[in-house]
Amino acid sequence: MLVTQPLESYQDEIYLAGLTGSLPEHPADLGRLEDLARSVMTPQAFDYVAGGAGSGDTVRENAETFRRWRIVPRMLADVSAPSYASTVLGTDLAAPFLLAPVGVLSIAHPAGELAVARAAAALKVPMILSTASSNPLELVAEANEDGQRWYQLYWPKDRAVVASLLGRAAAAGFSVLVVTLDTPMLGWRPHDLDNGYLPFLRGIGVQNYFTDPVFSASLDRPPEADQDAAILRYLAIFSDTSLTWGDIPFLRQHWTGPIVLKGILSVPDALRAVDAGVEGIVVSNHGGRQVDGALGALDALPGVAAAVGSRLTVLFDGGIRGGADMIKALALGARAVLIGRPYVYGLALGGEAGVRHVLRALRNDFELTTRLAGYAQLSELGPDCLAAAKAQPR
Repeated sequence: MLVTQPLESYQDEIYLAGLTGSLPEHPADLGRLEDLARSVMTPQAFDYVAGGAGSGDTVRENAETFRRWRIVPRMLADVSAPSYASTVLGTDLAAPFLLAPVGVLSIAHPAGELAVARAAAALKVPMILSTASSNPLELVAEANEDGQRWYQLYWPKDRAVVASLLGRAAAAGFSVLVVTLDTPMLGWRPHDLDNGYLPFLRGIGVQNYFTDPVFSASLDRPPEADQDAAILRYLAIFSDTSLTWGDIPFLRQHWTGPIVLKGILSVPDALRAVDAGVEGIVVSNHGGRQVDGALGALDALPGVAAAVGSRLTVLFDGGIRGGADMIKALALGARAVLIGRPYVYGLALGGEAGVRHVLRALRNDFELTTRLAGYAQLSELGPDCLAAAKAQPR
């Protein structure tokens, strides 16, 4: 049963600390995190996290889509006892967001996914662990302790490896499977190409494979004895460009919990997801990292949610940078949203403490903005809470 969570009080803590001259270590404006992270990360690592496909048009479009919608506040609404908790696919959310799967986090901070897992557990925010994590999933689960965690799969060619990864994830307490559909191969990413930088070639983000018994059995020597050969094998099976909707039943054979398909942008694909019998989808364009010039994720959300929102769980991923963005995505049909780059920048700036700051700031911003807008329950958020922004004269 869902337990109502107390509201976040981070704002009050910061103001009270200010009375003693203690200023926040990290900015309250999460939009500033990217520039600050640039100053502490290596240029190659920063470009890998911040960059997008091609000209970067889709990354920019994800941000611009939010500006095309404006929140319409209601006055004299009773927001004295609000609750923004919910349950999504059996997972309890104190606020309607989860941590998106982001790989190779050790390029942002040495503790990588372990720091994120600890912060997420402490603040009761569910995390989605990437297959491309730089720590084995079992170690991340150990760091996450009694936290709630989902597992994201990049579907490799070797079906035996798929089954092994899913079995390990289930055994380690990951409750929901998130299958990324939009990355059958890496997109054209100019910054990474200019830097000649791909973490996997350097042995980063392959740890779930290197610790997998089925993958190791396919090698002549263990990964630790011949890393180069192991990396080449990983690259050879990383993705399967022959996958179709007819392959989805294979996942059900090896996963008993809910299955979510990530990367849906069209109504026809959303309807296919319903027919495939999965429990949820994530409306996402992979943060603009795959198809240059693609539809902004928020622009895709209303049509998809209207078509399938009554039949499966619709989540949203793409450009969330603050509480107002969360409100807009929820009003347009998402049950919850995924947060990506902001927590990675927080990780780069302060490790576990940096991630905690981002999660607390985001939740408090969302709760304050929603109350100020006059909405005390998530169920009150709908299209009538928003107005289309007027086009600016040229």
